[in-house]
Amino acid sequence: MKDINETRKRMDVIDEGLVKLFLERMELVREVALEKRESGAAISDPAREREILSRVTAEADEGNENAARLFFSTLFSISKARQRSILNGDSPLIAEIDRAMEKGAKGFPTRAFVACCGAEGSFAQQAASQMVMTPTIVYFNGFESVFEAVEKGMCPYGVLPVENSAAGSVSSVYDLMQKHRFHIVRSLRLKVDHALMALPGATLEGIRRVVSHPHALAQCAGFLKGMPSAKAEPSGNTAVAAKALAASGRLDVAVIASRACAELYGLKILAGKVQDAVYNYTRFICISKELEIYPEANRISIMLSLPHRPGALAAIISKFAAVNVNLTKLESRPVPGMDFEFSFIFDFEASPGDADVRSLLSELSQDPEIERFEFLGAYRE
Repeated sequence: MKDINETRKRMDVIDEGLVKLFLERMELVREVALEKRESGAAISDPAREREILSRVTAEADEGNENAARLFFSTLFSISKARQRSILNGDSPLIAEIDRAMEKGAKGFPTRAFVACCGAEGSFAQQAASQMVMTPTIVYFNGFESVFEAVEKGMCPYGVLPVENSAAGSVSSVYDLMQKHRFHIVRSLRLKVDHALMALPGATLEGIRRVVSHPHALAQCAGFLKGMPSAKAEPSGNTAVAAKALAASGRLDVAVIASRACAELYGLKILAGKVQDAVYNYTRFICISKELEIYPEANRISIMLSLPHRPGALAAIISKFAAVNVNLTKLESRPVPGMDFEFSFIFDFEASPGDADVRSLLSELSQDPEIERFEFLGAYRE
């Protein structure tokens, strides 16, 4: 039986040879890039890539064809990225990021108008009050109205929920991200405790309808199963539902909202902490129209659309792994009006000042194979 250490030594020799060949190939890539600059030839040459893949897969044994294809496809991607960096330099995005960092060096404003959904007592209002020290909150009826208020300059900032630890992503907000121009400037994870409340005089046994936002109802599904006589009804906002109940006079209706709503609207808490998960958090983002980057930004979000072909998403994810960047969220949403086409939103832990991250962003923003690229922001969470 062979000694595994001897086998590994042979592999080490091969690896050293591969590195030398890789560096030699990268030098030839540089020469090709300079020749293309002189001739005006395109960086991408699909016909040549197909020719090489056909040749190397034919030379590989049957069990390694796919591995050889993956290896050389990755090599092509690296080579094209190197050519783009030589021919184009840093993308305009990097200069835009630098301007935003310089402008934001003094820190986030302590006072600002902030657009939120709902009414006083909503979780969005609580998030806004934590993200801006002294906010002037302007309430709107829906998520799109918050986007529009920021986009049209009515409010410099807007606060929106994007994800809950129990109920998942707020899909309607992610869908609206594809329609509107905005940037993320802050993010917050807010501890969410739901309470069941009703008008004074109401009893738990007499409740026939429970009204709240669909996400809140989903977070309390287990509790609601214990109320078989009550029907769950969706509302646009937890605080708005509480405010409407206060004016209704109905003793057979309850709402699920924050404890703050009970005090604000004169309601009685019938049951506290009715959410199924003990650790129930909702993630909120603060958006602005222009790109703003403040000190200690430790998270970046981008949105991009990819060609509908095998391996397109895997190729992008591998680029993050190559620079040791941790992806914290990957959200896919269908592109409106396009069958089976998707936009992908990446959240990842990174500083906008990190050289490797800047190189990656520059590469992605200039890659012609990425059909749409949007830098959503660099911010602190």
